[in-house]
Amino acid sequence: MQGKLYLCATPIGNLEDITLRVLRALKEADLIAAEDTRNSRKLLSHFGIKTPMTSYHEYNKTEKARDLIRGMREGKTIALITDAGTPGISDPGEELVRMCYEAGIEVTSLPGACACVTALTMSGLPTRRFCFEAFLPADKKERREILRELERETRTIILYEAPHRLVRTLEELAGAFAQRKISVCRELTKKHETVLRATVAEALEYYRDQEPRGECVIVMEGKSHKEIQREEQQKWETLTVREHMQYYLAQGMDKKEAMKQTAKDRGVSKRDIYRETETETGTETETG
Repeated sequence: MQGKLYLCATPIGNLEDITLRVLRALKEADLIAAEDTRNSRKLLSHFGIKTPMTSYHEYNKTEKARDLIRGMREGKTIALITDAGTPGISDPGEELVRMCYEAGIEVTSLPGACACVTALTMSGLPTRRFCFEAFLPADKKERREILRELERETRTIILYEAPHRLVRTLEELAGAFAQRKISVCRELTKKHETVLRATVAEALEYYRDQEPRGECVIVMEGKSHKEIQREEQQKWETLTVREHMQYYLAQGMDKKEAMKQTAKDRGVSKRDIYRETETETGTETETG
């Protein structure tokens, strides 16, 4: 029989956050694949787990995945752990999962700690809809493109950041999101856990004075629908009402529908649009 891959969530700070199911899986596995074996050895030692361990990280993920899959085809059960949190979330685990499915290997995930979800739930910001961006790209061009995309994002936004880069990232965010609400969550589940709730501009000012320590999760509110509507109205205001109407008439709308849509775009009543178009038509007739 073939083996199986277990994705085992490990604590992001507090060791009590590991589940009984994960502990059993780690003890019973034939091999544990860890992102950082030195870091993981401390965790395993704490819980008295003596399962053999091998390294699986960003720089060996493809070649090592082939070795791990070969072992699972021979019947080995492998548990995958990351430095902290749930494997496959912003780490090379996703590559191993993909390759396992391609090879017909069964995969299951054992739920547990996850920094992005922990930060979101304690942020005080909307949780029904959110997008997870993890760490922004290191490449400047790609980074700018992602930030431009996020300018129109209406869902709550979650980012990861290292403490020594936090101020730089807040400076970049302040360019377009200065007045957005933000929660900067640090040292999650640890003794010195903190959540700073402020605007982006206020958070930047604070961390320029207070050197941040510990891994950070940034949770930022998305663009409000009112703000988007206001921008749309401003865009249409560059056109006359007649030009605005003509835009929809050219797309095949009848006059009544074009008038209705124009009124909606400009945030006014259909009567206002009718009155405006009649005035423009009357003025042209008199001029002619």
